[in-house]
Amino acid sequence: MPRAGLSTAAVVDAALDLIDDRGLEALTLAAVAERTGVAAPSLYKHVGSLAQLRTLMAVRIMEELIERSTSALVGRSGDDAVAALMRTYRRYALEHPARHAAMPPDPLHDPALASSGARLLEIFLAVLRGYGLEGEAAIHATRCLRAIVHGFASIETAGGFGLPEDLDTTHEQLIHMFIASLPRTSS
Repeated sequence: MPRAGLSTAAVVDAALDLIDDRGLEALTLAAVAERTGVAAPSLYKHVGSLAQLRTLMAVRIMEELIERSTSALVGRSGDDAVAALMRTYRRYALEHPARHAAMPPDPLHDPALASSGARLLEIFLAVLRGYGLEGEAAIHATRCLRAIVHGFASIETAGGFGLPEDLDTTHEQLIHMFIASLPRTSS
């Protein structure tokens, strides 16, 4: 019988807390079991494997990013929306570097992740629609935007920007560079 109060959601919470505290490499079922106060075999009542736990974590991470992005974008459009999305993504990665590292590279092709992946993609596409981007052009622009936000955040959270110049300034320059690359629609 499962421990009272322990649920799949609680196991995912514990796993996310674990990687927040100790990094993604610390994620094992034994470590999650210790954090939840149960024996490792007891976790199998809630998650079938470490791989399944990673999938559940990835869904939660994407849902957190969706929620934050949606909140940041309310009432914004155009350049302001692009900048808000880019800043929100970076802020999430800085606050949760291990969660960011656990983001799946291609969630759309994993049935367990596809719904959340599609919702996150739709946020990017919606922001870019204000520039008249549709179809193939929207996909290319979304890939560029994702490469910028994910790449910058990955390098930054890994400590890869060792020079003393201000990273906020660099990030703002990236925002302006990306925005300048977008087509302007005539009114």
